[in-house]
Amino acid sequence: MDGDARLPRPLPLLDAPERVRLGYTVAVPADLGPPSAPPGDTPGTPLAEIAPPIRRERAEPKPDEPKPEDKTPDEAKGDDKKDGDTKDGTERKPPMSRGKKILYWAIGLLVLAGLVTAGVLYWLHARHYENTDDAYIDGHISQVSPQVAARVVAITVEDNQQVRAGDALVQLDGRDYQIKLDTARAQRAQTAAALEQARAGLVTQQANIAQSEAQVQVSEADLGQATTDLARYRGISPQAVTKQQVDNAGSAAKAASARVDAARRAVDAARAQLVAQRAQVASAEANLQAADVQIANAELQLGYTRIVAPRDGRVTKRTVERGNYVNPGQSLLAVVGDDLWVTANFKETQLALMRPGQPVRVVVDACPDHEITAKVDSFQSGTGATFSSLPAENATGNFVKVVQRVPTKIVFDAKPDPACRLFPGLSVAPRVTVR
Repeated sequence: MDGDARLPRPLPLLDAPERVRLGYTVAVPADLGPPSAPPGDTPGTPLAEIAPPIRRERAEPKPDEPKPEDKTPDEAKGDDKKDGDTKDGTERKPPMSRGKKILYWAIGLLVLAGLVTAGVLYWLHARHYENTDDAYIDGHISQVSPQVAARVVAITVEDNQQVRAGDALVQLDGRDYQIKLDTARAQRAQTAAALEQARAGLVTQQANIAQSEAQVQVSEADLGQATTDLARYRGISPQAVTKQQVDNAGSAAKAASARVDAARRAVDAARAQLVAQRAQVASAEANLQAADVQIANAELQLGYTRIVAPRDGRVTKRTVERGNYVNPGQSLLAVVGDDLWVTANFKETQLALMRPGQPVRVVVDACPDHEITAKVDSFQSGTGATFSSLPAENATGNFVKVVQRVPTKIVFDAKPDPACRLFPGLSVAPRVTVR
């Protein structure tokens, strides 16, 4: 009993980590002698040196470590966890093997190399093109408006109907303008009659001038005769003629001279009357031309009552109805022309290598399966902001540089496929080959 009292109290078998965690130590008792050596051992070697008996003793806790009886339930519960457990109590996974690490690194490097290669190939491909999403179909849109005020009596087209240039679209009531045309024609006839009368007066005046000139010649002849008689009487001896005869001859000569002056004055008056008659003829001719203009204007106003298509295209946005009273400038409908193109707003940094004539591939959002071939036609002489209603004033306030966009006109190489219906406003994605 005394020998058993010297032995420590038996403890449960624990593995090494658990012994270390609980603070147990291994000690060899000093009062136990070495047993006899087993067969095969070297004589004289104590068995304790080969395999000393194990005695488990509880190690004293460290000064700064709390005693087991002083620990809280949570700390005691944490002490029951194994060193291989995680904080949440689950078992820690074993470390990855070297082969798996090498495999994962190889796969990562291959993926990285593939991404770099794909990026380089994409850059080499993309550097040959310039594209933008800020593009749309553009075209000629003609707003149809009346030029005279009248009531609509007929409409010969419907929405989205295809028309040709000159086709009738709307018919207005033209009776008022027909009356104006008839009045103008009557005034022209009256003016033409006045012209004929003026021309006849001109001919009469010319005859009067000829008559006056003839009368001058007669008067001059009489004057010559009277002058000759007077000279004859004065050259004869005074005893051969009487004084009365000489006086009569002198009076006759004076009278003949006066008649010559009167005839000449009549010629001058007739010539002046001829000038006035010619002016009257010119005035009648001008009035006739004015009458012709009035007729042309009346015909034009009457023609405006028939509104026709200004170009080939389709009728859109029809707002007029039969019976409406319309005024000049009022929008009735619009005709969208068949000639379409693309207006692409490229950034100014994309225009370095872009030139007119370069090929373009256009994809329309409305029919993405159709790729249309086109080419660069021209560039607008100014950015979009320059022609805006409120252009930028960079000289005032703080300046923030903004990349500008330049509208670029792109025309189609051929008429697009009818299966892909195009009209102004559709969004497109052009791609210009610049290299």
